[in-house]
Amino acid sequence: MSNEIQFLLYNLPDKEGRVQVVIKDETIWCTQKAMAELFGIDKSGISRHIANIFKEEELQQDTTVAKIATVVNRGIRGEVEELVDFYNLDMIIAVGYRVSSPKATKFRQWATKILNEYIKKGFVLDDERLKQGTAVFGKDYFRELLERVRSIRASERRIWQQITDRTICRKMKSVGWNVQ
Repeated sequence: MSNEIQFLLYNLPDKEGRVQVVIKDETIWCTQKAMAELFGIDKSGISRHIANIFKEEELQQDTTVAKIATVVNRGIRGEVEELVDFYNLDMIIAVGYRVSSPKATKFRQWATKILNEYIKKGFVLDDERLKQGTAVFGKDYFRELLERVRSIRASERRIWQQITDRTICRKMKSVGWNVQ
């Protein structure tokens, strides 16, 4: 992981508070405590789900967990810097699909809506982020989107060219030309 870390406060739906997440290496990272707040259950439930995710080999620990130096308040000792386990977006999503709580249900409804749109249309866009040029992960993906659209349009032209060529061949054959 690179040294550049960006912190983001995610406002929970229904004005129920905020969860601090870290943005690093083009993904979101958060602690078990933050996941517990996000999904509205206690930290032990999150810990149990994470252990099961690793046990069932749904995800691998070396790619989903990062130790990040964080300032922690230790009461009388005051604030100290400790290495804390942070879990990436893959783990947050996997946990969200296992937790049974109203907040997790809302998360699954949102995620299912996104997946449904992707399966039906073949794409999903965050229109507002693209319009505003918001680079959440330190990268603006607008140029990549433009390149992909250009590529699709180029293949569309090739398809129309093939249709036109076949139509011309049929017309030529109909008037007696020997066309292969």
